[in-house]
Amino acid sequence: MYLAIGVLAGTIILVLAMRQWLLHRECEPSKSEPFDGVVYQVGKAAIAERRSDNPRATVICMHGFVADMRYFTDHYSDPDLQLILLTSCDYHVPISNPRHASVPWAKVPTEREGTIPYDAAVLIQALEHLPKTDTIRVHGHSRGGAVILEAASMRPDLFQRVEVVLEAPVLPQARPYVSTTAAQLWLLSFVIPLWRKQPINPRNLKTWGPLENNPRKRELIMAFPFNPKRVATMVSNLRGIDDWMHERDASLFKNVPNATVIVPGKDRVLDSQSMLESARKAGPSLNVVTVDGCSHFPIWDRPDVLPTLARATERPAARG
Repeated sequence: MYLAIGVLAGTIILVLAMRQWLLHRECEPSKSEPFDGVVYQVGKAAIAERRSDNPRATVICMHGFVADMRYFTDHYSDPDLQLILLTSCDYHVPISNPRHASVPWAKVPTEREGTIPYDAAVLIQALEHLPKTDTIRVHGHSRGGAVILEAASMRPDLFQRVEVVLEAPVLPQARPYVSTTAAQLWLLSFVIPLWRKQPINPRNLKTWGPLENNPRKRELIMAFPFNPKRVATMVSNLRGIDDWMHERDASLFKNVPNATVIVPGKDRVLDSQSMLESARKAGPSLNVVTVDGCSHFPIWDRPDVLPTLARATERPAARG
């Protein structure tokens, strides 16, 4: 009897210790790529600014859960754009030999690490200090959409003349396609190592949408389980998404007066219907675009549905 109790207790201790180790150990990043620009470290997040000497417009992008900044680079490859790409808190920056730059305005967010408000505080700093033009788009995908709405609620003054694109976004009072239980979150540290062995597999194949004709899409999805540095960060992200959707309401939309929401009809990450219901609560001021048959990744599957970036009639003067 005592031996059995001892074995059971030892097994429980071993499992708990293993879980803690798996939660907090830093994983190896996926393959990084060259980037013609500089990186600003802001707490445990980062902002990458692509070199553009005389841009016609500024685009600031916030990626989604387990994605990275490369989600946007092909779509915004025009060298005439000042492209500013955020990397979420405690994620790997997928840049080989990054050139870091120090700036006096970079402040470590006071919000809890791994949360939507933390990344929103970083976005605010990028929007306040980096744009060189007066034609500005802020584009967020999935969780990045919630980051934008949260940032706009913190500093609505910064978004009054900014074009906002919320692509397959996490929205207030919306829902995930499949809810994650507390038990699943607890077990995530044991599941993620298995996902890293086979990022695209028969169990998740329908999540990604078509993969046959877009090698870049496949390559970046293969990097998904390696982008957050720690499983603990994934857990914080997932809990934060769920809490944010439940706690926020449609009043957030009033802070983004020039916004487009893109709702995919075949989203297998977020629930399309609840996303649509949330967006429609904003009223006629919000441009809602539905994309039948599209996966959670419109920029890869249907880039034609993204709004055309406005072109100024003449180049605006660069801002300090």
